[in-house]
Amino acid sequence: MKKIYPFILLAIFALSFTHISKKTKHILIFCKTAGYHHASIPAGIAAIQKLGAANNFEVDTTTNASLFTTDNLKKYDAVIFLSTTGDVLNEEQQKAFEGFIHSGKGFMGIHSATDTEYGWDWYNRLVGAYFLRHPKPQEAMLHVVDKKFIATKNLPSEWKHFDEWYNFKSMKLDSSHIVMTVDEKSYTGGENGDLHPVTWYRDFEGGRTFYTALGHTDECYLDPLYLSILAGGISYVAGK
Repeated sequence: MKKIYPFILLAIFALSFTHISKKTKHILIFCKTAGYHHASIPAGIAAIQKLGAANNFEVDTTTNASLFTTDNLKKYDAVIFLSTTGDVLNEEQQKAFEGFIHSGKGFMGIHSATDTEYGWDWYNRLVGAYFLRHPKPQEAMLHVVDKKFIATKNLPSEWKHFDEWYNFKSMKLDSSHIVMTVDEKSYTGGENGDLHPVTWYRDFEGGRTFYTALGHTDECYLDPLYLSILAGGISYVAGK
């Protein structure tokens, strides 16, 4: 594992949050799993909590879907689905979350957030795609196709990264801004062709949505480049 230098992390975080309001933001990490449970979830929680401490946003964490009520969600500027899987919300909770987005709030999906709620078409449009399958974790070449967006502006144009590379189905990205793709020629098992998106964002039904497929391993959450993606994504969905 590469050594991580604290001053590099601080520089990246400061750059990523240049446009954040000084008003404290409130983020809810939701990490309920009704299918596969990623061992990296605790590492993801810890990383986002550290980002919050450094960048003036408060973080709550839960696996309790009953917190998805209209009144409770009002406390938050954005909700992060951190490697959720399966059916995690009932119909009433789904309606409360839809209202949360319609009120101008944000959603961020990390990794297996696309392996979630296959029967909820609104969620498919929110997150942008559904997981199909993946090959074994391996190194691949990423192409940053938008270096102006806050979540990718600190990344090199090409970046070799080790992760679990999702193939997608039911992609609903027509109005999404794709900011990063993975080169299927650089690894084995890709099925989405020459344009294989792995990170995207868009305004959605009054709110904001951001998704990155990266984040399978514990090591991701120690990588300053990956952390800059999370920092920028949170900045976007929580409201600049």
